[in-house]
Amino acid sequence: MAKIAVIGAGSWATALAQVLAPKDNSVCLLARRQDLADIINGGENSRYLPGISLHPNISADTDMEKVLNGAEAVVFGVPSHCFREMLVKSLPYINPKSTVVNVAKGLEESTLLRLSEVFAEEAGEEALKRYVVLSGPSHAEEVGKNIPTALVAASSEIPAAEYVQDLFMTGSFRVYTNQDLVGVELGGALKNIIALGTGIADGLEFGDNTKAAMMTRGLAEITRLGLSMGASFLTFSGLAGVGDLIVTCTSMHSRNRRCGIEIGKGKSLEEAVESVKMVVEGVRTTRGAWHLAKRQGIEMPITEQIYQVLFESQSPRVGVMNLMGRGKKLELEEIAFSKVSCTVLE
Repeated sequence: MAKIAVIGAGSWATALAQVLAPKDNSVCLLARRQDLADIINGGENSRYLPGISLHPNISADTDMEKVLNGAEAVVFGVPSHCFREMLVKSLPYINPKSTVVNVAKGLEESTLLRLSEVFAEEAGEEALKRYVVLSGPSHAEEVGKNIPTALVAASSEIPAAEYVQDLFMTGSFRVYTNQDLVGVELGGALKNIIALGTGIADGLEFGDNTKAAMMTRGLAEITRLGLSMGASFLTFSGLAGVGDLIVTCTSMHSRNRRCGIEIGKGKSLEEAVESVKMVVEGVRTTRGAWHLAKRQGIEMPITEQIYQVLFESQSPRVGVMNLMGRGKKLELEEIAFSKVSCTVLE
């Protein structure tokens, strides 16, 4: 029986443990508090994933060294703003040969680094050969119930991605591989900004037309930023791009969409986040992406307006009107005037 360590004990960490455990793996979750560990060891994570009976191969502990000792793979299931801190604390106990899987979707706000870049800073460039991002359209509430789901495992080294593919693949959990680490990370992070926007539009009681426009043009600016940073154009048409965007912008399981709805209804950012009662990754990512777009010289109008609403007290309705009142554009300018146009047209 292989041992898999999961850093974190929230809804997504627990759901992934449910995927791994039936495959003859011993899965140990690192919980921040003993009371949460006790709840999980009782057979259900009633605090973060209620109503789902946990597989008997799943356990939880608060002792990091104990959780990581002998682990063949380490899954980081903590919010992006906690990733560096938890990585630094855990590195002394991680076997240098263990594969590290990160499932957080965000940017490090203070440095504007992608999380693989944070990992490289702390663990070293050589360690990136065993670092894999698992991303795509997935809600913990559905994965925990074995509802069919497809994700992508991305790594600079295909053997590492294939290892994670084999580790997680089940009859209801399908994993594809991708070598575009930049694109997969950016797609997973930036779609949360657009989900905030579609939520705001819903809160304003706009319709499906507005949501479709927000998602389509949101994908365009995500792609624009991604291309400027070396991502593959095709990644954004896949699971980590349009797939994750669709599920996050349309589902009430989405924390970002729910937060946006409350803002559209008139709540302050603080009130909206509090109403969700869990981490809303898109808030920090909006601020990080706004600065990143300025640095890259990339136009991201939806991100700009959401930033103004979240952090500059702009009315959500004014933000939508600002988007609608922009100058005329060629819809496919990202393709027509980019280096990828030749490849796509061929």
